[in-house]
Amino acid sequence: MKIAIIGTGNLGRQIAKGLILNNAITTLYLTRRNLEEIQDFKGYANVKLTRSNKKAVKASDILIFAVQPGQLSEILTEVSRLLTEKHVIISTVTGFDTDRIAAIIGEKQYIIRAMPNTAIGVGKSMTCLCCNENGEKRIKIAEAIFNRLGKSIVIDEEDMQAATVICASGIAFWMRLIRATSQAAIQLGFEANKAQELATHTCEGAASLLIASGHHPEYEIDKVTTPKGCTIQGLNAMEHLGLSSALIKGMVTSFEKIDRLKTDQL
Repeated sequence: MKIAIIGTGNLGRQIAKGLILNNAITTLYLTRRNLEEIQDFKGYANVKLTRSNKKAVKASDILIFAVQPGQLSEILTEVSRLLTEKHVIISTVTGFDTDRIAAIIGEKQYIIRAMPNTAIGVGKSMTCLCCNENGEKRIKIAEAIFNRLGKSIVIDEEDMQAATVICASGIAFWMRLIRATSQAAIQLGFEANKAQELATHTCEGAASLLIASGHHPEYEIDKVTTPKGCTIQGLNAMEHLGLSSALIKGMVTSFEKIDRLKTDQL
């Protein structure tokens, strides 16, 4: 596939890493104003670095926009005249819906929104996809790309804001929980490197168990909570201090922030 990533910042870099790692490209164009920031990609075969969005668009079929929300309108306007029926437009930009994109580049374009997370760099992203009416003709292409970089699901566009919080911001929330587990392990006597290893692999194991079984978390929790045992006492202490309510409140707060971002962009 001839892919261009327009805006190779933090997320764009991770998408590029995932595409390269999984041999998902014929050519890959990476654009950024400061090419010094992405020089580590220079040695890869068929990977091209450029400051020119127009050059990348002309040479590619699949265009992944990974820029800041305030930059997208200008960049879409810049490349709009270069878009043809071969192009598939994939936007990872928060709060910028398909109607707004279509208003700039035209409703006949294949417009898809993707909300991956930074685990895409190691092939473990949970990516939510939605599209405009015309984009339905190419949504399978987006699914094929992101399924090679983790797991993808197609959702209604009205749910993309929530997906942003759960999947994209969710990486940071889980990282904070893993960090807290590591800190507890250090307090309980482990060296920092061993503490993080214990925390990360236990987290991976919990997620893998639920993915493989399809069970509700409480089903698996019940297996390790014995009457008067240490696990239930620890869980109850966490809940008394607001573990679940704090996490839910944090996610709702992130959701509300996206509302304000969308308002600011209009």
